[in-house]
Formats: sequence, structure tokens, C-alpha cells
Amino acid sequence: MSERARRGRPGHDQQSVLRVAIELFNRQGYDATSMGDLARELGLTKSAIYHHVPSKEHLLESAIDEALDALEASLDEVAATSDLDAGERLRAAVRGSVVVLVEHLPAVTLLLRVRGNTPAEKAALRRRREIDDRLAEMVRGAAGAGAIRGDLDPLLTSRLLFGMVNSMTEWLRDDGDVETIADTVTTLAFDGLTRHA
Repeated sequence: MSERARRGRPGHDQQSVLRVAIELFNRQGYDATSMGDLARELGLTKSAIYHHVPSKEHLLESAIDEALDALEASLDEVAATSDLDAGERLRAAVRGSVVVLVEHLPAVTLLLRVRGNTPAEKAALRRRREIDDRLAEMVRGAAGAGAIRGDLDPLLTSRLLFGMVNSMTEWLRDDGDVETIADTVTTLAFDGLTRHA
């Protein structure tokens, strides 16, 4: 990283400040975390923190965008893969969402906690609804193609599938193997718990 790209005092760049902010927002809640709290956590004065970031909401927006951008990129990658049928596409979307969650766990955890109290949160909720719509459409496509059960409501199925994925933020720690976790969740979601001969 060049000296021009690195703003603020030595030892802290925007990414390191963002990582600490996400951890504080998750631990204390966004509303309950002040810029003073963040400055103390970083060992800076309150005024010095503004050499790194313009505002607390900017940090929230950056954190949320990290999670949403990764989710959208994962779905875009699945959509661009022309050799998958509708069922494989849905399976790949579920697997990809698990990978994103594991690789961006703190940011995804924060995303799932936003309630629409700030402009950044309202924008995030709009983007989440768009992602939910894309996933529900994949469920509809897979059901229509006979790859999954067609007798269940696609939106409810989508919410249950991705609710299972999202619930991982409550218990998953950063030390899990991404591939094993993604394979296990995908197998469970599509093949169930019943042992097949």
C-alpha cells in the first residue's frame, strides 16, 4: 500500500479501523458505539480518528457494503455460469452464500443486525430485499424444473434456506474450514439428514 493510499497515523489504515469498528458495532451495537469508543479501542484521541474516517455512519456503510457486495458478486458468478441447470444454480447459490458468510463473518453479522434506523441501514435493507428476490427466483426456477419440490411456497423455501445459512452468525467462529462448512450446509439443505442406501 502506498503512503498516499494510507491515511492517518502509522499503524492504522482505513481497513484496520473498519475491522475494529465492525467488532465494536457487533459487540456493543451500532447505536451504542461512539467515535470516542472506537478511538479508545485504537489507542487514538477522538479528534485523531477523523484522520482515518469521516464518520461513524461511513464505517457502518463500508461494513455493510463489504457483506452485500460479496453476496451480490457470488450470485452474479452463479448467474454467469451457463453450464448449470436450475437446481445446480440454486445449490451453488446456497453454497456461495455460506462461503461469503464464513469469509466475511463479522460484516455479515453486522448486516443481519441492521434495522433501518439510518440512511445506510435503509439502503442495506433495500439491497437485502433485492438479494432475497433473486434467491426466491432461483428457488422458483429449480422447482419449475423439477430439481426440488414444487409443492412448497418458493419465497418461504428461500427464507428457510437462507435463514439456516444466516443463523450461522450466532455460533460460527472464524476458525472453521470454509469448504467443509459450505459442503455440509449444502448437503444438509438439499439431501437432508436421511441416510440414503
